[in-house]
Amino acid sequence: MSSDRIIGIDLGTTNSCVAIMEVGKPVIIENFEGARTTPSVVAFTRAGERLVGQVGKRQAVTNPARTIQSIKREMGTNYRVTIDGASHSPEQISAMILQKLKADTEAYLGEKISRAVITVPAYFNDSQRQATRDAGQIAGLDVLRIINEPTASALAYGLNRLDEHATVLIFDLGGGTFDVSILEITDGVFEVKATSGNNRLGGDDFDQSIIDWMVSEFNASTGIDLSDDLMAIQRLKETAEKTKIELSTAMSSEIHLPFLTADDGGPKHLETVLSRTKFNELTAHLVEATLDPLRQALDDAGLHNDKIDHIILVGGSTRIPAVQDTIRRYFGKEPSKSVNPDEAVALGAAIQASILAGDVQDVLLLDVIPLSLGIETAGGLFTRVIERNTTIPTSGTMPFTTTEDGQTSVEVHVLQGEREIAAHNKSLAKFHLAGIPAAPRGVPKIEVTFDIDADGIVHCSARDYGSGIKHSVTIQRSTGLSPEEVEVFQKEAAEFADADKVLREQITNRVHAEALCAEAERTVQKYGERVEKSFVDKVMRALDLVKEALASDNPDEIKQLSAGLDVSLLDLGRAIHSGNRSVQPKKKTVEDSQPIELGESGQQAKGSNKETANFD
Repeated sequence: MSSDRIIGIDLGTTNSCVAIMEVGKPVIIENFEGARTTPSVVAFTRAGERLVGQVGKRQAVTNPARTIQSIKREMGTNYRVTIDGASHSPEQISAMILQKLKADTEAYLGEKISRAVITVPAYFNDSQRQATRDAGQIAGLDVLRIINEPTASALAYGLNRLDEHATVLIFDLGGGTFDVSILEITDGVFEVKATSGNNRLGGDDFDQSIIDWMVSEFNASTGIDLSDDLMAIQRLKETAEKTKIELSTAMSSEIHLPFLTADDGGPKHLETVLSRTKFNELTAHLVEATLDPLRQALDDAGLHNDKIDHIILVGGSTRIPAVQDTIRRYFGKEPSKSVNPDEAVALGAAIQASILAGDVQDVLLLDVIPLSLGIETAGGLFTRVIERNTTIPTSGTMPFTTTEDGQTSVEVHVLQGEREIAAHNKSLAKFHLAGIPAAPRGVPKIEVTFDIDADGIVHCSARDYGSGIKHSVTIQRSTGLSPEEVEVFQKEAAEFADADKVLREQITNRVHAEALCAEAERTVQKYGERVEKSFVDKVMRALDLVKEALASDNPDEIKQLSAGLDVSLLDLGRAIHSGNRSVQPKKKTVEDSQPIELGESGQQAKGSNKETANFD
């Protein structure tokens, strides 16, 4: 039976995070590996296994062609990943990540979870928001709300400041996207005044600048172009990310990549140093690219730099010193570091989840749409019905008419964007309103209405005022999934969930077996000469069998033989405690007695695994 609790999920480009409210406070949920964030990575092994998160990221160097990263950048498009002849949409890959987050959360809480709030970049359009909702549904989650990432961060920042009045700017530079949002916080009301951003700017681009530089340096020194070497590029990618992180605290970073490739002359290595000065030079255009959305948000909000009370940094890429320096110079003040850039979004999503559940009172969130909505009109122009940065949920109606005499139908082309020419904006949907009574051009009155829900998802309708004929549609992007496809993918995801549980059990058994082996070796080394040889031999035989099973990676044998080693180790422990020694002294004295080790309380030391003694 599923719990009534609602989790908050930050579905990130490079890393994802989950949080939940506990006793009125949002807390991060650790994953199965014990980490607070999970890499947004999915890998497919040649044996047919699916690896998600850290285990997928670890094998990326040796399996680059079958490892998928940064899929969030493709949400809302018809981009596909083909593995072993099977095509996977961005929604399916994202669902695999969400499924792991869901499973880890259930393991952490000890209860089933079926409801969630998921965050998206503020500048995500309708197609991308729909895609995120589809991904959640495929993963078996009822997505109660889609919330903008900067808005979630503002909730995390402002929850303990509800009695303050402040104008807050959220500067969110993540792994793949960039958002700026300006909010006013007044007596528990979080009102978004403006938002802007770039869905193709983030930490991945800073990494790519380092990769391009390393490829150039290697080419200059060896004459070898690594651009098409997938395995080498993956190694460069990992190194670039580590170098970028290191340069946030150090003035230079040494790069050592032995055996990067080889030619007729033998193996080739990359040994070089990247200074922070050079890194800043390589990425100056990326830092500069954050300023236009920043200015746009301030302009839309009608605010000057000095009217911003607090600047909140969100996203791992805001740790880059050049980014912080740019913000400091632009505003003339230090940005706040009171929230964790990696966790703020998930914490805010958990707060929003608690608001929806009715657990958090006196907090109201008023978000906005990031892009204008309208339709194509005569001459291929874009006519706005709802302007960007309008508070949601909202609706808007505008009258239109026909362009030809006797026209009995019209095509309504729904668009989203800021360009004046329709073709330059994002097409969301097309539908026809038929059956309009014939009349001279300009006479029929056709009302087009947009309704935008709290998730920022669009519903559109058109009505002929004279006849009352109406047609309405919930926008489904042209590259979207039909309800039938979503249902099929849900079933596939459920099947993989069982496989994932099996894989998790196998990993757990392997870790347990390795720990048992280490404990057995320590125990034999320390106590082996004190007990009858038969006990030691039994442990050593069981130990060798478990090691062979680990080497052959046979899950069933690992589990079965580990149980045998556990029993042998238990017998050895009992022999030690019972004083069953191989050599008995002729006469016991205080000096030559061998006392049984005691725990801190003075009691006989107890085992950490069933009855197996821990003699360390």
